[in-house]
Amino acid sequence: MRRLSSGLTSQCGRARALESPGPPLASSVAPGASGSRRLLGTPPETWSAEAAASFSKMKVTLSALDTHESSFTPLVVIELAQDVKEETKEWLKSRIITKKKDGGAQLLFRPLLNKYEKETLENQNLYLVGASKIRLLLGAEAVGLVKECNDNTMRAFTYGTRHNFKGFDDDNDDFLTMAEQQFIIKHELENLRARDEKMIPGYPQAKLYPGKSLLRRLLTSGIVIQVFPLHDNEALKKLEDTWYTRFTIKYQPIDSIRGYFGETIALYFGFLEYFTFALIPMAVIGLPYYLFVWEDYDKYVIFASFNLIWSTVILEVWKRGCASMTYRWGTLVMKRQFEEPRPGYHGVLGINSVTGREEPLYPSYKRQLRIYLVSLPFVCLCLYFSLFVMMIYFDMENWALGLHENSGSEWTSILLYVPSIIYAIVIEIMNRLYRYAAEFLTSWENHRLESAYQNHLILKVLVFNFLNCFASLFYIAFVLRDMKLLRQSLATLLITSQILNQIVESLLPYWLQKKHHVQVKKKVQALKADIDATLYEQVVLEKEMGTYLGTFDDYLELFLQFGYVSLFSCVYPLAAAFAVLNNLTEVNSDALKMCRVFKRPFSEPSANIGVWQLAFETMSVISVVTNCALIGMSPQVNALFPDSKADLILIVVAVEHALLALKFILAFAIPDKPRHIQMKLARLEFESLEALKQQQMKLVAENLKEEWREGGKEKTP
Repeated sequence: MRRLSSGLTSQCGRARALESPGPPLASSVAPGASGSRRLLGTPPETWSAEAAASFSKMKVTLSALDTHESSFTPLVVIELAQDVKEETKEWLKSRIITKKKDGGAQLLFRPLLNKYEKETLENQNLYLVGASKIRLLLGAEAVGLVKECNDNTMRAFTYGTRHNFKGFDDDNDDFLTMAEQQFIIKHELENLRARDEKMIPGYPQAKLYPGKSLLRRLLTSGIVIQVFPLHDNEALKKLEDTWYTRFTIKYQPIDSIRGYFGETIALYFGFLEYFTFALIPMAVIGLPYYLFVWEDYDKYVIFASFNLIWSTVILEVWKRGCASMTYRWGTLVMKRQFEEPRPGYHGVLGINSVTGREEPLYPSYKRQLRIYLVSLPFVCLCLYFSLFVMMIYFDMENWALGLHENSGSEWTSILLYVPSIIYAIVIEIMNRLYRYAAEFLTSWENHRLESAYQNHLILKVLVFNFLNCFASLFYIAFVLRDMKLLRQSLATLLITSQILNQIVESLLPYWLQKKHHVQVKKKVQALKADIDATLYEQVVLEKEMGTYLGTFDDYLELFLQFGYVSLFSCVYPLAAAFAVLNNLTEVNSDALKMCRVFKRPFSEPSANIGVWQLAFETMSVISVVTNCALIGMSPQVNALFPDSKADLILIVVAVEHALLALKFILAFAIPDKPRHIQMKLARLEFESLEALKQQQMKLVAENLKEEWREGGKEKTP
């Protein structure tokens, strides 16, 4: 065995010796290494020649390497700063491997490189974290994972009743997906809490208090650079082959995406796929309207009405499909964990009145002052600047139009589109700059919970992006009343923003990542030939990848696209067709981004798409108002009321209210969850109440029995 492999084995052997007794080595290998599991529990001299030969020829990947070269599967990587003191490393290692009852995480922990390899290779403060099978199963119970039982019901997993769950077997290592295993390890690391320590050893400035999350303090202090889950190259290759490597129009492997990346990522791709297919009817109907009845506003009334009903129905049907998916995954019935303070939250130490634990406390009135006296004026200033840039764009439009009218050449006709293209690029730049400012302001507001932070950030970004992207269209439609310019601007903004997003979000990062990958390959190949650096290469490559910051930007892009399609559908019915074409490539580019551009994100259980459902529903309500107003402004409709504009306004408002009423009736009439899901959830609630009742009756019976015994003793002389 090469020196790197032997070093890894000796290091992790010592780490495993510090852990409590667990299952044999064969029970803690990675998913995907099933072909070698039978050999690992038996001594080599008992192997058959065929088995030994196949084992020795096995390709060295992440899953296979930790099967026969180390004692546990590396699931998570911790990178420390280069100048971290040795006493800090030893303290962190001790807290990670110590038993749970003694305040540790009881995980497996070892450095990526041993002492000799640190001298041979570039010195990296990289450490691998894993866990035994029993530890992962106990962790699954602690985080409240919900699994399917043998009777086809979904129940919270418990170690004591593990054999009642479908697919569980003592020899089966695929019961928990790798994403679930990494989520469990992340949960255990984040719940490592200070006990009697007052500071991080070696860093007096990094203060601790009882109950403080050690990992969060290490991250905010700069001692820990990052914590990220490793890819499983075999599983990733299988996922890519069924997902995006062949450009064909097909359903995505949503369940496989969920198994590898978790529910939050899978829900985004599920929504992207659903939204794309839901756009096809709009695109099919909009195309003949665009080709044959371009200036016939009377017929656009039918198209706009269909758009309004469509936007309501697709959102309600999505909620039903989402409920079915998340019930099957177990997250719909998963109990919500108590939210801990977010890492950046700070304040004066005090006692939390809910938990009774010591933690930073920050007065609510101070946060409100920051929001209303600083954040709100800043957002308003940014909105004003956006409107100022919009007026510059209209000056450029007038200049280009005047130039074309004077010369009338083909070049000036092309020049008519240049202001819109420049404005679309400026809009994208402003959106991204504002995003950084919004993140800084929201962090400065010092929200205690991550959910509160996300809600305030989303509100800031949505308000600015909505005004920045759609203000010019509203101005053209309702102030200038130039429908030709509105169609031109809408088409230019939509197409330009889609092209820019594809380049900036996927193609450019992928190109940069490929360049870095080549550099790492050359670096590893230049090492001594007797060093097997397969795992080293993978970890070093992945640690330099960009960090995926969540689905926020992806949902925001779909939200703006939904606005372009629905707000002005009666003016530019071709928008849905362009959205479909974009999304067909978006599925593949986003898949490429997740698999090859960014680090693997930690799995996060989700039951729905969260606040984005409300955002899309709000956009659909606004679209009712805009489409009714546009139809009311059409020359054909105005010709019906030549003498009284008041009657026209009243009729338009009445139609708008009627359509809004129809939307809300449809939303109420379509249940959010299918009937069979409602029945299963009701059954689970009934059974939990019955179990609680039985437990209370048993407790009362034991108390009565104890009282009877005490009464009998008193009567005995």
